[in-house]
Amino acid sequence: MTDSLLATPALADLQPFDEPPPPLSTTERQALLDADRSALWKPFTQMAGYVEGEPLILREGRGNWLRDIDGRVFLDGVSSLWVSVHGHSHPTIVRRVREQLDTLDHATMLGPSTLPAVQLAEKLVEIAPGHGHLSRVFYSDSGSTSVEIAVKMAYQYFAQHRDESQRKRNVFVTLSGAYHGDTLGSVSVGGIDLFHQIYAPLLFSTRQAPGPDPYHRAFGEDPEAHEAACLKALELIFEEESGKVAALVMEPLMQGAAGMLRHSVDFLRSAAALAREHGALLIIDEVATGFGRSGRMFACDVAGVVPDLLCMAKGISGGVLPLAATLASEQVYEGFLGDYTEYRTFFHGHSYTGNPLACAAALASLEVFEEERTLERLAPRLEQLEAWLNRLSAHPHVGSIRRLGVMVGIELVADKDKGTPFDAGLRVGNRVIEAALEHGLLIRPLGDVVVLMPTLAITEDELTFLCATVERSINEALPER
Repeated sequence: MTDSLLATPALADLQPFDEPPPPLSTTERQALLDADRSALWKPFTQMAGYVEGEPLILREGRGNWLRDIDGRVFLDGVSSLWVSVHGHSHPTIVRRVREQLDTLDHATMLGPSTLPAVQLAEKLVEIAPGHGHLSRVFYSDSGSTSVEIAVKMAYQYFAQHRDESQRKRNVFVTLSGAYHGDTLGSVSVGGIDLFHQIYAPLLFSTRQAPGPDPYHRAFGEDPEAHEAACLKALELIFEEESGKVAALVMEPLMQGAAGMLRHSVDFLRSAAALAREHGALLIIDEVATGFGRSGRMFACDVAGVVPDLLCMAKGISGGVLPLAATLASEQVYEGFLGDYTEYRTFFHGHSYTGNPLACAAALASLEVFEEERTLERLAPRLEQLEAWLNRLSAHPHVGSIRRLGVMVGIELVADKDKGTPFDAGLRVGNRVIEAALEHGLLIRPLGDVVVLMPTLAITEDELTFLCATVERSINEALPER
């Protein structure tokens, strides 16, 4: 498995940076490292282990590359946790944010509107699945809050429904392996025990159906039969909760945080049809899959599914500023209209709702999609990626490869024939990313699943470098080696 390394472009020939800025003095550098260890509490990080290592402190970003305080450069192989769409410091986005900063930095939306917020809302309605079916945009600041809002909207929609028979709909149906964020409502509709179980006493209960996962739960069996069984279990829940389900909440086609678990277009369509058949709303979480990650603007577009509530974040601003949006159908929106004395208002919002700088960045990102024909130009890279993954699948320790567009999960196992995982204490996934970092590639695993999600702007040579470096790092990290 080494032939892909022969034509790998050199790191020095790929990175776009000019001469590095003057280096930090030894004293300045050490002060930064000490502060990183003593002042920060980092997300999803066991700090006891973190403070024992050497922190990586990034200083610059350009294109698909990052540079740290020591001048080392790294290809951003996970789009800075799946947010960067067109690469770092894209000139169009930078210019629009600077122009907006000179015009209006922030103003409340509790009453007034701002020009970028209005313009972006109109554009999001235009590009969302369903060609105008999702007609209303509610802004927030993260994927978690976009889902939190959708859950609250669905609950309140039925709680104050004009038809009294609909007011008993307060059950949410979710899938195992789901990850929808870290606020309590989004955790309640999640399904990853490692992240969520400790908070169980704080959460509202849901009905959880098995999400498709043939590699782990039905190894060696027919994947289609496994999906059919999952769908039958979902149908049974709807029947048991007849007339009580407010919404089905799901990630379309790929459950990212669960380890890049992929389900079929048919499963998504059938699950959506079940929600419709039983009078429930459909909440689709496109926080990870949206804005080109699937090869289409939204994963819903791949399946031709149109939800009642659509959650988006991460790539919405091109990865430049925090922004999220929950799009609702006109039917849902109208359920909140009424006389002031009825108190049907959606009582939710935050101080930075619809921040003009973030909205300007999002508008610029959508402009780049059009001007640079981003999705059209991505097609050859997807073919290149698929060809490499097809070859990598023969690796004796690659148990499963799951891909949707540029979203990739490579699961490493001790025994390929039996699907036996490595001992967790070996931390094979972490060893892969540590090796990759030494070779100039920044990636992050989910357990022993090596996750790749390059930006949509990655070049042919950069993708060659990414693929070869991942393969090299896997080989270097394997315990027997």
